[in-house]
Amino acid sequence: MRRLFAGVGALLLATVAAVFAFGPSAHAAAGFTVSGGKLYDANGNEFIMRGVNHAHTWYPQQTSSFANVKALGANTVRVVLSSGDRWTRNSAADVTNVIQLCKTNRLICVLEVHDTTGYGEQSGAITLDRAVDYWLSIASALNGQEAYVIVNIGNEPYGNQNYTSWTTDTANAIRRLRTGGIQHTIMVDAPNWGQDWAFTMRDTAPTVFNADPARNTVFSVHMYGVFDTAAEISDYLGRFRSRGLPIVVGEFGHNHSDGNPDEETILSYTQANGIGWLGWSWSGNSGGVEYLDMATNFNPNQLTSWGQRLFNGTNGIRQTAREATVFGSTPPPTSPPPTTTPSPTTAPPTTTPPPAGGGCTATYAITGQWQGGFQGDVRVTAGSAAISGWTVRWTFANGQTVSQSWGTNLTSSGATVTARNVDYNGRLGAGASTSFGFIGSWTGTNPVPAVTCTAS
Repeated sequence: MRRLFAGVGALLLATVAAVFAFGPSAHAAAGFTVSGGKLYDANGNEFIMRGVNHAHTWYPQQTSSFANVKALGANTVRVVLSSGDRWTRNSAADVTNVIQLCKTNRLICVLEVHDTTGYGEQSGAITLDRAVDYWLSIASALNGQEAYVIVNIGNEPYGNQNYTSWTTDTANAIRRLRTGGIQHTIMVDAPNWGQDWAFTMRDTAPTVFNADPARNTVFSVHMYGVFDTAAEISDYLGRFRSRGLPIVVGEFGHNHSDGNPDEETILSYTQANGIGWLGWSWSGNSGGVEYLDMATNFNPNQLTSWGQRLFNGTNGIRQTAREATVFGSTPPPTSPPPTTTPSPTTAPPTTTPPPAGGGCTATYAITGQWQGGFQGDVRVTAGSAAISGWTVRWTFANGQTVSQSWGTNLTSSGATVTARNVDYNGRLGAGASTSFGFIGSWTGTNPVPAVTCTAS
């Protein structure tokens, strides 16, 4: 993404997924590998991206951003670079410095060339072949960094015109990179401004994957207005999972000029299914999409509501990110939350007694509290039998109110709160869990209420 995406409507096509057999992943020089639709780090441990995009090429002076997003819990940063065709070229020396910033802050680097954005529709956009020229020209910065760097060939490498060439062009770009000695895991973006509404990437992904002699390619879809329902999100990502193909959500937001993406489903579905994601974007957006900034003016102490949601909310970065084991041990984030969201108050969660048979339990926890406000998280767990829906209730004792919620249909009647499942998280297998969150207000004291859970 740069300024705006072209407006596109969701197009649903009925397709029958074919079954493909994929060869084993190659073990590049101590680098990331792909196997069975999952990404593994150089130690052979599964790695799930939980991070953000950072517009380095437009804001090269904002080098503190790497430390700031790490302090907020991220394990990956996708870095915007330029080949020099549309913006100032990032030299091999600059890319070396970016990689070092990632490594110093124990972040995995996904490096992408942005000049390909909207090729065929956007004036000045370059081909994937031209992007490969750039990667090969800075190979000196990449070689030996396979354990820390993933090469994202080109950002959104087709608009909504002539995008049927995506399959051939992407396969050829991968072959050229391999022939040129690039051994890293390769990431490829979808056409249609990254949103693949025509399903070109979805339907031809096996062909592209098999074009990589290393079988070490990851697919990336960008989820904005096209992905505004739970069904669209789960169907798209689920088709990759069912074929054993690695997929990540390389960009997504909470709103967009082309429609309102369903970020709650993106976060809950990816968490439930071990799929990586990278939110757009840390800071510096313009052209009418400033609301996609996670931090105001790159200041980690001034997170926007989008930043608060992505870093501190249910299924967000703090809750789900795990550091790549190539950095050694995996300690939890040590930096306190920004001053706008003081450190969480320690409060023991309350849990309903476990049911003897089926049914469900619910656990209520305060995950962050500040003067006059707090964030709550409720985890629902099925009993010894599967359930098709759930309802959680509690009664506030001291005048607390809920102003915002996600992952639930929540209503209040006086002090009593009723939270019901939404369409994508009601069905739980025996012992399975889901969670939802909310923002509330309080005065005086904020005790944790008793909660009940009823299954249907």
